[in-house]
Amino acid sequence: MIQILILLLIPFTIFASKVDTYRVQKGQTYLTLLEKQKLPLKRLYYDLDNDDQILTQEIKAGVHYQILHSKNNQIQQVLLPLNEELQIHIYKYKDKYNFEIIPIIYTKKTEAITLKITRSPHYDIYKKTGSTKIASAFVSAFDKSLNFKRDLRVGDTLVMIFEQKYRHGKKFSMPVLKTAMIEMRKKKHYIYLNKDDRYYNEKGCKVEGFLLARPVRGARISSYFSKRRFHPILKRWKAHLGIDYAARRGTPIHAAGSGKISWAARMGSYGNLVKIQHEDGYETRYAHMKSFRRGIKRGKWVKKGDVIGYVGTTGRSTGPHLHFELRKRGRAINPLRVVQVTTKKLKGKKRKEFLKLKKMYDKDIEFHIKNNTKYIKLPTMENECYFCG
Repeated sequence: MIQILILLLIPFTIFASKVDTYRVQKGQTYLTLLEKQKLPLKRLYYDLDNDDQILTQEIKAGVHYQILHSKNNQIQQVLLPLNEELQIHIYKYKDKYNFEIIPIIYTKKTEAITLKITRSPHYDIYKKTGSTKIASAFVSAFDKSLNFKRDLRVGDTLVMIFEQKYRHGKKFSMPVLKTAMIEMRKKKHYIYLNKDDRYYNEKGCKVEGFLLARPVRGARISSYFSKRRFHPILKRWKAHLGIDYAARRGTPIHAAGSGKISWAARMGSYGNLVKIQHEDGYETRYAHMKSFRRGIKRGKWVKKGDVIGYVGTTGRSTGPHLHFELRKRGRAINPLRVVQVTTKKLKGKKRKEFLKLKKMYDKDIEFHIKNNTKYIKLPTMENECYFCG
């Protein structure tokens, strides 16, 4: 580990004259990338443990990665982002290539946009920012609660405040919408990201996803979704691409949404696993099951709330719990961030805390409306040392 840190901290000019930047192509995988760069497949993939092999599948097309070459053009290091928090670090030490997962170094910036509608929220935000991700973050937040086509008028005001990550001076990952307001028929509609990582409207009503709030009733969350978690036992960086619900062995597990079962069998460290395909490219996964409910098999259609199996501890598990994942077109996403329809209101202490947060956000929104805040891009960072820690 000491040698690894030295490699990251020493300026790359000692090893090479330049750092080459590449882009992951559509359809390209970790294995094909290794093959293209003529790196050893066995040591850098087949010798990895099952969890790390699964994590390499998170590579996304369009992501930029860097390769450090020596003066004789041999690869010395590779930095390949997996998600917003973690990246693969391949490095050469004593003539052997090594693999590890390390955190991504990035900066965060809170940004704001104020504009008048000319055509649609998605079009106008994209025109202002040049980013479909920023536009999609706004539209998806209000997707099922408002009707833009029916109620929106040219000249209506839109404000959004969001957090954007930057890596090497460029936007990195999906922006996180913190709060937004859109005026429709002279009425203002708001949405707020609360401290519980869920969205609420101006009345304190939770904006819930199409999924069940909890696939295991009465269970407590024992581990949250995280793309950057230091494993206390393995002593290394890993991702936890789901939510763990701790419950007694044999507790019923319910389908979080309606869909078609695409997998119902054992799968490596997942243990007994059920996968359900939903609309719009969504997939849910239910791992470590004790057993499946009778009749649960590949190809079967299930409805939201149907029992599909029972809590267990099969696979790589230290105790009975459900490991629940949500993916969209193969990419793991946080189930708590999927927003569509409003549900119950906050009460008591939680409502007071929310109203305090709402008051702060409302002041920010009014400030940006008053000052007609323009979207400002961060300047590109020049001469950045990719491998200097």
